[in-house]
Amino acid sequence: MAKCAVCGKSAHFGNNVSHSHRRSNKMWKANVKSVRVKVGEATQRMYVCTSCLKSGKVERA
Repeated sequence: MAKCAVCGKSAHFGNNVSHSHRRSNKMWKANVKSVRVKVGEATQRMYVCTSCLKSGKVERA
């Protein structure tokens, strides 16, 4: 669910590395908010990342 409807930003994966250099899986999720957005004349609820909201790529309703 953590996927931006505007830019497509989603979760990405990597490793937790301990002091003894043992590795385990780690996941970073995108900072996505549920927002009411103007789409043409109508309003629609979308999941939008905060970087798209801050940059003005989306107009809130």
